[in-house]
Order: sequence, then C-alpha cells, then structure tokens
Amino acid sequence: MTSTYSREDALAGWSRLHGGIDPASSVWIRGWVRLAHVCASPLIRAGVSPSAATVLGVLVTVSVPLIALAGAAWPLLALVFVLVGAVLDGVDGAIALRTGTASRWGRVLDPFADRCSDLLLILTLVILGAPVWLGVGLAVTTLMLESVRANAQAAGMEGPGALTWWERPSRVIVTSLAAASSGIVWCARQLGVSVLPWIDGASLATLYTIAAALLALVGLVHLLVAVHLQLRR
Repeated sequence: MTSTYSREDALAGWSRLHGGIDPASSVWIRGWVRLAHVCASPLIRAGVSPSAATVLGVLVTVSVPLIALAGAAWPLLALVFVLVGAVLDGVDGAIALRTGTASRWGRVLDPFADRCSDLLLILTLVILGAPVWLGVGLAVTTLMLESVRANAQAAGMEGPGALTWWERPSRVIVTSLAAASSGIVWCARQLGVSVLPWIDGASLATLYTIAAALLALVGLVHLLVAVHLQLRR
C-alpha cells in the first residue's frame, strides 16, 4: 500500500483528517504534506511507529535552543535541527495514515508534542535576541490560538476550523529565518563583510518575532471568526 501512495493520496488523506479542508489552498501546507509523506517512506520501511516519530521530533527540537545558546555560527546548526524536527513532526501523521495505525493516544500525544515544539521554537527566538516580553506574548497568543481550536473541536467542530497565517509551517519558517540570519551575520562579520553595520542577529531575531506576533494575532482573530461561524449553526 505504501509503495503506491501518491501525492494526491497524501493530500486527500490530510484533508480527511482535517475536516475536509483542501491543503492545496495553501502552498505551505501543500508542500508540508508532500515533504512529510516523502520522508515517511524510509521510516515506514524501518518499522518506526507514529508515536516514536512524534517523541523523536520533540527530542530533536529540544536541542535547538541549546545549540542556539552557544552563539557565534552555531545557530546555523540549530537551523538544521529546526528543519529535522519539523519534518518529524509531519512524518508521524503520515506514518499513521499510510499504515493504518492512528490511535486515540496518538491524537493526544501529537498536539501535546506540537505545543512543546512551538514553545521551544519561541524560546530559540528569545535566545537569538528577541526581547523576553515579546517572546512571552508570542507564546501566549500561540497557545490561545491552539486552545480555541481544541475547545472548538471538543464542542463539535470538525477539523482545524481554518488554516490561519500562523500554523506549524509558519512557526518553523520564522525560527529558521532567525537562526539562519544570526549565523550568517556572525560569519559575515568574521570575514569583514558588513553591509548594514547597525543590523545584528539580535535585531533580526526581534524583527522576525514581531512579524510572528502579528501573524499570530491575525491568525487568532481569523480562527475565532471561523469557529464562530461554524459552531453557531
């Protein structure tokens, strides 16, 4: 079954698990789903379970702020771990879908792991130089968004309610950009290259976090409106 699993099957499977929402409507979600299913194939052959992939993804993400804390060019390595953790985050669902091993425990473990990863990524932004208060605000808004979604689903809403601008791919992209910028700026200065002397890694991390906070606020409002429209029927 897994050897003949096509891209269309992957997108259709994701849609079934998310209330019929078409992942093709978002270039980020579409790419995310396809990448997850490509990476799932070797893990399925190796016999890795969905829960094992979930836990491994969190463990990989735990290393991200620790590596970023070293400063200098280390955020570039942190970037690699951000991406690996993100792939594992999507792979667990792909494994469950393609092997028919989805479980009620998995439905609890996966969102819990996602929230842990979200907070670790936001912590990384703070370590890279974003103000603590801004990181706390972003964390609270992110958790509020996911809390609204979870409570709405408990009240009978099917799927995620809406694909906002602040979903898992966006969170990974923002942290990746911040880590890459911090490492590149440091390396450039070591080489004597300074295009914008007044811009450093911390300033860029702050700018990315501000952008993330705006996306999170817009996403929260978007989701609240979508939930209201669905649950008032």
